[in-house]
Amino acid sequence: MTSESSPPPKLSHVDARGRARMVDVSAKEVTERRARAQAVVRMSGLADRQLRDGTLKKGDAFEMVRFAAIQAAKQTSQLLPLCHPLKLTQVDAELTALSGGEWSVVTEIAALDRTGVEMEALTAATVGALALYDMVKSVDRSAEIASVRLLEKSGGKSGRFVREGGGAK
Repeated sequence: MTSESSPPPKLSHVDARGRARMVDVSAKEVTERRARAQAVVRMSGLADRQLRDGTLKKGDAFEMVRFAAIQAAKQTSQLLPLCHPLKLTQVDAELTALSGGEWSVVTEIAALDRTGVEMEALTAATVGALALYDMVKSVDRSAEIASVRLLEKSGGKSGRFVREGGGAK
């Protein structure tokens, strides 16, 4: 809480009149930016078995998750109104089994640009998880996306962030 004499905090995405704006990053230095994010999908034992066995009716979930995540990373600035379009240099996505019907979609994004790639990594992980849900929904309508989180990021003025607990679940 601020006192009456303190000026309100300056918001980077709001102009002096309180209107939303895209931040001007033209003065920022182009540096390598990287981010990793994770989405966790929970599903029934039957869906888990079919995913592991490669017998899902819709086909290869592993490739579908990868394609969906890559496409999502490339489209982030069109989905999120205040995100800058970035020149991505790398987009990777991996689907791995955790335990008890949980699966992890981990994305890694890189760019040489003036602003970070956290939103691209989070968007890619989320859409990858949605693609996985789509692949298993005929077997398990109760499947759920349990979490989405940033695991780490590097580059830029704010430096490096690594989630406590070692990142991927």
